[in-house]
Amino acid sequence: MKKNLGKIDRNVRIIIAAIIVGAAYLEVITGVLEVVLLILAGIFLVTSVISFCPLYAAFKISSRKKKDKVVQ
Repeated sequence: MKKNLGKIDRNVRIIIAAIIVGAAYLEVITGVLEVVLLILAGIFLVTSVISFCPLYAAFKISSRKKKDKVVQ
């Protein structure tokens, strides 16, 4: 599993996940939408922690800088 998420991409995913969790906690979103978005937030958090996105890999996309790619 080759890392393909850069630092900015990981941070953006974490921020989006935090916003979704906060909105769910404050009951801004409810029902099916809440469940779907919480699952998406979980996926964002997991991919951020492991620095790998399977969807990026499928399309051969990487948001890592070339300097980051050398040092693993």
